[in-house]
Amino acid sequence: MTSNGPRQRLDKWLWHARMARTRTAAAELIDQGYVRVNGKRVEQVAKPVSAGDILTIALANRVMVLEVLGFSERRGPYSEASQLYRLIEGGAPAPESGPQESGPKK
Repeated sequence: MTSNGPRQRLDKWLWHARMARTRTAAAELIDQGYVRVNGKRVEQVAKPVSAGDILTIALANRVMVLEVLGFSERRGPYSEASQLYRLIEGGAPAPESGPQESGPKK
């Protein structure tokens, strides 16, 4: 599923796509094992993602499965961020989900 086209660090992509409130929170999601790329658990926050990659993200009260469609040079408003992915399963993310909302509840 990975192409030879443009790529971006996973933590930066999650932040730009507004899956986490801060880039640090995005890195914590990855470090804690709540993110998979193409079905494989990610262990590096700097793992590059490409258009077409399938991400599985475990958030506080839902699991989202989405396809990476593109990249952004900056973190824009939610309307721009939603253009970076196609939701496959799990419902729309709440805008600005923060670190306290990241990851499954224990």
